[in-house]
Amino acid sequence: GTAPRTRPAASRATKWRGNQPVPLPTEIRKYTVNRSSFVHKNAREQYEMRVHKRLIDILDPNTKLIDALTNLSLPAGVDIEIKMF
Repeated sequence: GTAPRTRPAASRATKWRGNQPVPLPTEIRKYTVNRSSFVHKNAREQYEMRVHKRLIDILDPNTKLIDALTNLSLPAGVDIEIKMF
């Protein structure tokens, strides 16, 4: 079966109220480059980069929660953006 969903470490430490992450549309960037220069125009290599985004709505934000989210240790290539409304 599937493992039960657990809350992130920042949420366990600060007891926040909010919803589960909502997946946003995946942004796909495609690049085509020549394998060699000049003569072999038909020899091409194709690459793509996918950007996956999630939206989390926090209902009662507090300073402890914001500090915990901004100080998370994230792996390379993973970024977090916080917008206050």
